[in-house]
Amino acid sequence: MGLIDENTSGVFVISVTPFDEQGAIDWRSLDRVTDFYFEAGADGLTILGMMGEAPKLTQAEALEISRRVIARAGNRPVVVGVSAPGLAALRELSMAAMDIGAAGVMVAPPGSLQTDTQIHAYYGQVVNVLGPDVPVVLQDFPLATKVAISDEVLARIINDFPSIKMLKHEDWPGLQKITKIRQAEAAGQRRISILCGNGGGFLAEEMARGADGAMTGFGYPEMMVQIARLMTAGEKDRAHDLFDAYLPLIRYESQPGLGLAVRKHVLAQRGAIASPALRAPGSGLTAAAAAEVDYLISRQERRLKELG
Repeated sequence: MGLIDENTSGVFVISVTPFDEQGAIDWRSLDRVTDFYFEAGADGLTILGMMGEAPKLTQAEALEISRRVIARAGNRPVVVGVSAPGLAALRELSMAAMDIGAAGVMVAPPGSLQTDTQIHAYYGQVVNVLGPDVPVVLQDFPLATKVAISDEVLARIINDFPSIKMLKHEDWPGLQKITKIRQAEAAGQRRISILCGNGGGFLAEEMARGADGAMTGFGYPEMMVQIARLMTAGEKDRAHDLFDAYLPLIRYESQPGLGLAVRKHVLAQRGAIASPALRAPGSGLTAAAAAEVDYLISRQERRLKELG
C-alpha cells in the first residue's frame, strides 16, 4: 500500500465505526462497511475521524480497528485519524498505524490553540515527534475544533513542514481558501493535496476551485465518487444535476449533532452495517426523524431514476 502525497486525489470516504446495541464494536459490520465503501468506488478510506466516533474508543480499540480495516482494504490506502490532546498518545497511535500499513495520519488542532503562533508551533511539534517520513493530513475544520487557521498561517505551515502532504479542507465558508492555496502554488509555493469535507455539500464548487477530491462521509458515497469524476471530466451540468438529487438528504444530514445518526441510519437501511447504534454518549434517530429520512430516500431514488 502506497503513502499519500501532494498529488493524492479522488474520494477518501470517512468511515463510520459500527457498534451493536450494547456499544461493543461490531467487527463483522466493520468488514462489511469497508467493502461497501470500496464497492461504491472509493479510492481510499479515512478511519477514526470525528464521524468515526474516535474519542469514544480506547487506544487499544483504535489500533485494532486500524489493523482490521487496513488488512481488509488490501492495497488501497487508509488514512488513520490520530488526533489527541497530547502528543504522546498521538505519536503512539501514529507509529503503530504506520507499522501496519497506514497511508498517512490525520491530525486536527486541539481546541486549546488560540493564536497564529500557537497553531504554527503545534504542527511543528507534530511533525517533529512523527519524523519526516510520516505523511500528515491537516484537518482544517474550525466549526468543530473552534480553531481558525488563517490563509497566512496555513501557507507558513505548508512551507515550513513538508511532511504535511494534504489538507482536509472543511472551513465554511472556505472556497476562497482553496483558490488562495492554488494561486500561491502558481507563484512557487509547494503543492499540497486538497480533499474536502462537510459531507460533500460543496464538492462541485470545491473541485472547480482546484480541490483534488473529497474526504468526507455520506450514506451514499457513490454520490461523491460520481461528482468528483464528472467535475474532473468537465461535465459540470451533469455533476450539479446529480448533486441536486441528493441535496435534500445532504441538507438533512448537515444538522449539527444529528448528522452521524442520520448517516448510520442510512447505512443500516442499505445493509452496510447491522445497527445504526452510536456508542454512548450518543443516541440514534427518533421514530419521527427516521421516517423523515426514509421519505427523503424514497424521493431521492425516484429522482435518480428520472436522471437515468
